[in-house]
Amino acid sequence: MPDLVTRRPEGLYCEAGGFFIDPWLPVDKAVITHAHADHCRPGHGSYLAQRDALGLMRSRLGDDAALDGIGYGEPRRIGDVTLSLHPAGHVLGSAQVRIEHSGEVWVVAGDYFVSGAGDCNTTCAPFEPVRCDVFVTESTFGLPIYRWAPQNQVLDDMRAWWADCSAQGQHALLMGYSLGKAQRLVAGLATDDAPGPVLVHSAVARLNAAYGAAGVALPAVETVTADTNFKTMRGALVIAPPAVQDSRWAKALGPHSDAFASGWMRLRGARRRRSVDRGFVFSDHADWPGLLSAIRATGAQRVIVTHGDEGALVRYLAESGLQAEAFATEYGDEAHDVGAEA
Repeated sequence: MPDLVTRRPEGLYCEAGGFFIDPWLPVDKAVITHAHADHCRPGHGSYLAQRDALGLMRSRLGDDAALDGIGYGEPRRIGDVTLSLHPAGHVLGSAQVRIEHSGEVWVVAGDYFVSGAGDCNTTCAPFEPVRCDVFVTESTFGLPIYRWAPQNQVLDDMRAWWADCSAQGQHALLMGYSLGKAQRLVAGLATDDAPGPVLVHSAVARLNAAYGAAGVALPAVETVTADTNFKTMRGALVIAPPAVQDSRWAKALGPHSDAFASGWMRLRGARRRRSVDRGFVFSDHADWPGLLSAIRATGAQRVIVTHGDEGALVRYLAESGLQAEAFATEYGDEAHDVGAEA
């Protein structure tokens, strides 16, 4: 039987269904795993995604885009295949694409996050493993060095840094990607026992509104505007995209310490290059144990690895007895949103 999903110049293609998954060049029919810019690009004839992602996609693609949404687990017959979408735990509306044809099941996972003990994400549906014959997995953090501490523990570290900033008469500028990461930070830090007020960049506020429209109850936070007077505040936490670092916008905060929240902060060199006062290892992608646990849970005997450290994960899986290979794709890391969202 031919492979259900193959790589074409436009992206990952399901010939039996006549659609592409997260294509990077314009196509007639696109199935989208989530609304990050490297997976959800303009120019396609039509888009199908999980319904909670549609507001985010509309804000990125404009009102003229032909969007269609389905719920998690809802089957849709497309061509000769049955397609359904299942929670990926990455951002609002993120989905794994399950494709069934002639008794064979493939799952294309897109980006995903596997929750562990001490993780507290309330901003999107948690990852659900889907049994399949072939699993197409990301490998953004596909090296054994990438192992995340429980998110509750990292949020406590952030609060301690924020409180220390306040004690020193400074504000705290916490940078994280504005779609997905920022909402996790708002939900985890804008609590009743917070050491000070929480404010967000307008790019974060727009996406918070899209989360709210989809039924995600985020804490109410103030949006930074030209009229915001930081001189009258004490110990504010400001959540903003990374592109604001050292900008005129950031200088308007007055005395402040800055930090970056990302899985890349696991690497000392990445922290140095970012040139921030603090780096917090906080990600919405699966770490190495998360990738392995997700793959095991599918029961797949064949695994295809995409964007990230493909070689290391392919070698490990092959040595573990699985049929493993890689697809070369044009997806990036979270940095694709830095300029567009700031």
